[in-house]
Amino acid sequence: MAVKVLVVDDSGFFRRRVSEILSADPSIQVVGTATNGREAIDQALALKPDVITMDYEMPMMDGITAVRNIMQRCPTPVLMFSSLTHEGARVTLDALDAGAVDFLPKNFEDISRNPEKVKQMLCEKVHSIARSNRRFSSAAVAPAPTAASPSVAPTSRPAVATRSAAPAPAVPVRPAPSAGGAASPAPKRKAYKLVAIGTSTGGPVALQRVLTQLPANFPAPLVLIQHMPAAFTKAFAERLDKLCRIQVKEAEDGDILRPGLALLAPGGKQMMVDARGAVKILPGDERLNYKPCVDITFGSAAKSYGDKVLAVVLTGMGADGREGARLLKQSGSQVWAQDEASCVIYGMPMAVVKANLTDAVYGLDDIGRHLTEACQ
Repeated sequence: MAVKVLVVDDSGFFRRRVSEILSADPSIQVVGTATNGREAIDQALALKPDVITMDYEMPMMDGITAVRNIMQRCPTPVLMFSSLTHEGARVTLDALDAGAVDFLPKNFEDISRNPEKVKQMLCEKVHSIARSNRRFSSAAVAPAPTAASPSVAPTSRPAVATRSAAPAPAVPVRPAPSAGGAASPAPKRKAYKLVAIGTSTGGPVALQRVLTQLPANFPAPLVLIQHMPAAFTKAFAERLDKLCRIQVKEAEDGDILRPGLALLAPGGKQMMVDARGAVKILPGDERLNYKPCVDITFGSAAKSYGDKVLAVVLTGMGADGREGARLLKQSGSQVWAQDEASCVIYGMPMAVVKANLTDAVYGLDDIGRHLTEACQ
């Protein structure tokens, strides 16, 4: 059965191009279009699409407000289009908090210059998030914030001593954890030298949920690898830093690992760690699909810290992290995976679970608590 898509954008050119690209795939059907957020809500209710592509800047009602309303009234996977700017990153992160599943850079030049590449990327995204529809169809959702509601990200940063965990983003409530997650043992307590977390689709919200549970005196350094464009990672690190008790920053070459500090791999590059506790930031290798790549960081951690690493693989499409997890296991380190029930896309965690590389499988809302328990 074809994936039904609703295309929402105030630009007639962009609506036509996106519709043409999607319609060229025989397994995708564009069932309607909308020019603003209000039309998007009406069309979503009437057409019941499997996936919605959504622009942010539109008249009448912007994309984020539309996403919040759609998640409240007819939960549907939403793919946001975003500009590759710091402001575009901030807006996209707001959209993910509101309930959007994933995003793609909105670049008119790429559509004209690399139509085949754009077609492949867009269609793959639509198919992947369509598979998450079963998590939305019967999901209960948080009430949509009113116009007077504060943003999820506060405008001013609280002092470290008074930081408090942020409220969970307004996304559909997932089913209870799977039996596999429930059967996992209590975490093994150890003086880990590093916690490494890798993720992709659904990762921004997942990382926020995990990291906001950690205390300011969390005893281990953390490295975070999130598949994300170069223009986005600085804004994402700043957002997490405002919301978390621990400190979060975009990693720079030469940064030193220290307890209570999470370093986010910069988009478009690769991050490695060495035995001295220093971070190396390397140019993104065009031969690698992911920049940053979870396997690269996990592999360097295995080489540098042996059995003193606790790695976590969160929601994401594909299998990045599996081979790095294999190296970690060979070194004696611990590997956890997010359970299927709480994933947006059960790809990366499934890859390590199926390869028998996990020591535990936990639901998303349990991972932060277990990290605190595990790290002495």
